[in-house]
Amino acid sequence: MALRPFLPTVLIELKMQPTSPVLTPSASSMNDLCKELSRHADQISGISDWPAESLRLCGDAGVYRWFLPEHLGGYGWSETEQIKGYLRLAQADLTTTFIITQYMGAVRRIAVSENDHVMQRWLDTLVSGKRFATVGISHLTTSRRHLSQPVLRAQPASGGYSLDGLAPWVTGAPHADAYVIGATLPDNQQVLLCVPSSLDGIQAGPGHELVALSASCTDQVTFDQVHVPQDCLINGPQENVLKSATGIRTGGLQTSTLAIGLAQAAVNFLSSESAKRTELKAAADELANEVDQLTQQLLHASSGESECDSSEIRTSANRLALRSTQAALTAAKGAGFVKGHPVGRWCREALFFLVWSCPQPIANAHLCELAFGHQS
Repeated sequence: MALRPFLPTVLIELKMQPTSPVLTPSASSMNDLCKELSRHADQISGISDWPAESLRLCGDAGVYRWFLPEHLGGYGWSETEQIKGYLRLAQADLTTTFIITQYMGAVRRIAVSENDHVMQRWLDTLVSGKRFATVGISHLTTSRRHLSQPVLRAQPASGGYSLDGLAPWVTGAPHADAYVIGATLPDNQQVLLCVPSSLDGIQAGPGHELVALSASCTDQVTFDQVHVPQDCLINGPQENVLKSATGIRTGGLQTSTLAIGLAQAAVNFLSSESAKRTELKAAADELANEVDQLTQQLLHASSGESECDSSEIRTSANRLALRSTQAALTAAKGAGFVKGHPVGRWCREALFFLVWSCPQPIANAHLCELAFGHQS
């Protein structure tokens, strides 16, 4: 693949200068955005409730520019600033925030590609929120790697590649304008492609009805001899194609961030209730202190402090999300168990972190704690 020449890069930079005001995690405009997201979060539950309005609000507010450097029209936020932003969004609306993580996963992989065609075609409209992209890469890391043949296969074809198989877990599957897809070649090398959803032979599921976050419309996308032009190639062919992009990570601190944001929402509810019911104050204060401490560990880890163990943070974040949401349900009593109350939704959402990008050592620690009352 040819390196990007200077002139097209300059054109991209001029075209993509941000026009929205820069949000900061503590700005009043961020407070207004989160208030709106929280209001909409109570209205989305099933696969028919795709949060288009919430995603539009985030695009208008410039959220999607947090994750790109300034020369590509972004705000150039550091990882720590991005973590702070995600904490605020997850506290307001976990479903929309989860969708954004997958959306920005696609955007960031396009942004670090050396393929000018992909960048010029997609990047500007994606970061402005005019179009939506998502990733289908879990099968290259954890999902279904045990099978005898890759679930999504690529064959070199005239002027590009032919795709056959499926991407098993794709968030926003029926709503995407483009999929950033990983596929495996016959020689076991891999390619990463930006595939327009309009190509012939692509079929996206409507979304699985999940225990929580059903409105994320996460489902499989099947590919039946889909011809993908060479100019859609992002990276590869090579082994472990996902590791080729510097600064791009899957799971890790991002997942912990969303769990802590959810815990903060539950603790805020508990603290509010404790102002009226003094018997809740001790529990509310203790959980608030734990959220604060874990947030500080998360921010230190995001800044690169080597003594911060991301696996320990993830385990603690999972545990705290479960404990805090159940404490909030206990405080809400029967009202929290009625469908439509946010506390019940938070309890279901906390379960998500037991299955989303949850490495086996972390899963084992949870199993030991549940079975024996302590970690292994």
